[in-house]
Amino acid sequence: MRVVYNEQMGELGDLLGEMAGLAGTAMERSTRALLEADLALAEQVIDEHEKITELVTICEEKAFQLLALQGPVAGDLRAVVSGIQIVADIDRMGALALHIAKATRRRHPKHVLPDEVKGYFAEMGRIAVALGAATREILETRDPARAARLHHEDEAMDDLHRHLFTVLMDREWAHGVAAAVDVALLGRFYERFADHAVEVGRRVIFLVTGKLPTEEEIRQLVEKVDSLTVYPERHRAQNP
Repeated sequence: MRVVYNEQMGELGDLLGEMAGLAGTAMERSTRALLEADLALAEQVIDEHEKITELVTICEEKAFQLLALQGPVAGDLRAVVSGIQIVADIDRMGALALHIAKATRRRHPKHVLPDEVKGYFAEMGRIAVALGAATREILETRDPARAARLHHEDEAMDDLHRHLFTVLMDREWAHGVAAAVDVALLGRFYERFADHAVEVGRRVIFLVTGKLPTEEEIRQLVEKVDSLTVYPERHRAQNP
């Protein structure tokens, strides 16, 4: 029974990693479609979203089968429940990339973004894609230190999101209300994509350690790992 459980959990973990990879790819393509007003690329994201939806169903079925047939307890139960919650976060990541693609399609052949904010979205897209790749990595490695770093990387996204609003609120904004609404919503989609990646990281830390960390505890973990990286000889001296 234990062998069967381990095999099924391994399959679930592989599927979660695959979902995260698809969400990251969708975000990369959606961002390019947004910046270039590329309708074909936006349509590709929309058409391929069904793959994520199918994997969500498969993952949920596997997780509920584990609960019903294996009766997991303690750490095993934590792993299954975390898997169910991670499925929901990655599903939202894929949906947010889908919203960006649909915005491109809705405004085509016009560009959704005024030129003065394209730089913001190019950088937000870069960060989101990197977070998507990191999400897949931590699901495959279950490395709590790498998972904690997602929170640090998300801060750059939050900064860009805040700065974007200073542009929208500037009296020099000359693109009208509709463009401002589009920019505000799109900025929110990127910011939420990053938030869900961070939440996956928190779930992985919980899965490994048994404790769902606060933001302060995540920050302390990152600082500890950084100190071991920068001063490894000091750590060895303190812990011979």
